[in-house]
Amino acid sequence: MEPTALDEIIRSRRTIKPPMMSDAPVADEDLRAILENANWAPTHGMTQPWRFRVYRGEARSRLADDLANLYLTAIPVEEQKEGKADKLREMPKRAPVVILVCMERQKIEKIRELEEIEAVACAVQNMHLTAAARGLGAFWSTPPFLYKPEMNAYLGLGEKDRCLGIFYLGHPAEPDALPKGRRQSIDDRVEFVDA
Repeated sequence: MEPTALDEIIRSRRTIKPPMMSDAPVADEDLRAILENANWAPTHGMTQPWRFRVYRGEARSRLADDLANLYLTAIPVEEQKEGKADKLREMPKRAPVVILVCMERQKIEKIRELEEIEAVACAVQNMHLTAAARGLGAFWSTPPFLYKPEMNAYLGLGEKDRCLGIFYLGHPAEPDALPKGRRQSIDDRVEFVDA
């Protein structure tokens, strides 16, 4: 592979939210590649803490209702944002694939929790890049109710496990209208220490 091909994938990856997705299905081979590449993320101690629950078809509607209800029950009323439950009730229906991204905590807890979270984040980055390479768009959403005990109970996760995000996946509705990427100069973020 040409090194510049990877550069291009990394630099052209964009967050594509469900309202920007078409209703075209995601091919099984693309979904499998995305999940398989997630599985090849770096992992300290080979714990491979990532866990994925994939929703397609009608299951997305049930998930949408459940997410809205979890928001309304897990977040105190005074902290709830107007319209957020309604948005959660719609978003999963607008993406052909919705993946709940979780971290299963190592039972002996030899590896620090933060390192396990970082490993899952690497897995999600692999998912994003694989999606971009296959012409798909994705959005990693992290609403605060995901980190509440109610979410763990809903997913049947252990007390020390965590749901770390909702990964929406689909084809961009208008691939030619994707936003331009921008970053500040790396020169402002690097200090070289040579001696």
